[in-house]
Amino acid sequence: MAFIEYKNVYSDGKRVMTLQQFKQWLKTSFDKDGDGRLSKSELREVFRLTAGGLFAGWKSDRVLKYADTDHDGFIDDGEFRKLAQLAEKHLNIRITK
Repeated sequence: MAFIEYKNVYSDGKRVMTLQQFKQWLKTSFDKDGDGRLSKSELREVFRLTAGGLFAGWKSDRVLKYADTDHDGFIDDGEFRKLAQLAEKHLNIRITK
């Protein structure tokens, strides 16, 4: 299932995870083709299920443009840190070191 189950929750209600846990969660839950990267459609699914369906396509387009630094249309291992910055803002998650 795509939802995150963590015991650590800050007083502001954000779920806490490390960058490695964040990557693992995304790859396990949303990387449907198993290539280790998130495509535009996989990223759309992240937003649809975790941030609500309204504007999921638009949000995923904006996030992809921001986080996809090599402009290949995918979020890969080197770009997950930028994706984590946005996840903290839009997905009610806090990424720790």
